[in-house]
Amino acid sequence: MKVLVTGTSGQLGFDVMMELKKRGHVGIGADRSESDADFEHVVLDITDAKKVSEVVSEIKPDAIVHCAAWTNVDGAEDSNNRDTVMAVNVEGTKNLVEVAKKVRAKFMYISTDYVFNGQGERPWEPDDKDYAPLNVYGESKLNGELEVSKNLEKYFIVRIAWVFGKNGKNFIKTMIKVGETHSKVEVVDDQIGTPTYTYDLARLLVDMIETDKYGYYHATNEGGYISWADFAKEIYKQAGMDVKVEPVTTEEYEMKAGKTVAKRPFNSRLNKTKLKEADFEPLPDWKDAVKRYIEEMD
Repeated sequence: MKVLVTGTSGQLGFDVMMELKKRGHVGIGADRSESDADFEHVVLDITDAKKVSEVVSEIKPDAIVHCAAWTNVDGAEDSNNRDTVMAVNVEGTKNLVEVAKKVRAKFMYISTDYVFNGQGERPWEPDDKDYAPLNVYGESKLNGELEVSKNLEKYFIVRIAWVFGKNGKNFIKTMIKVGETHSKVEVVDDQIGTPTYTYDLARLLVDMIETDKYGYYHATNEGGYISWADFAKEIYKQAGMDVKVEPVTTEEYEMKAGKTVAKRPFNSRLNKTKLKEADFEPLPDWKDAVKRYIEEMD
């Protein structure tokens, strides 16, 4: 199978390329700039509709895994960035959808729990349609989802949360860096969800595109729902660092640190039972994922 993967300079796109290579598929990475990674790569600005059509039509992939996105949640709230955010997350997705339809490729769109309002305690179901994004990032990702679902039949929309991986910034790297100079850190404990390790997720995504079990899915690591404070405690435990985690509410954190620009969801619980119903292998326990990730960092 020939698979085009966008956003291969990011955490997830890179791991998807590695998983494709491992299985003997032909993976072609696409990003805005040149890459020195050890895989076939094309330079592609997904906001350039003409270029997207030309490049993807020539490649003629069997599947497209769309990982590229504007992911700076706070930066998206800056009015000077809004047009760019929408160009990348909505128009860029639309451009890829149009050419996917043309070459009859399967399409996988990576989305987020931010398409919901983040309230309550009920885990969000993959097929929930009561969308109510809290911020510009969530709005842009929802509009990207709608471009996919309204225009394609052969699509997967996979929502993830609390992502960490080898490339780029993430919560684990931040906590370890802070812990090197602080004996105590304050972390919010009223935002609830489950982490997602891109190495594990990449395996699942490739499992999925090898099938025709299309639709909406939620995918995070197993192990139950936790707070960011719980996550931080496990990070320091696995890293062997003597750092005390002081749980605080989001309101307390914002008052002390200066209010964050974008609203964050309190409820990032994602129901993943649909994966088992479709006979997909769930991701490992999140604690195991943290352990493996930190060992990989050493």
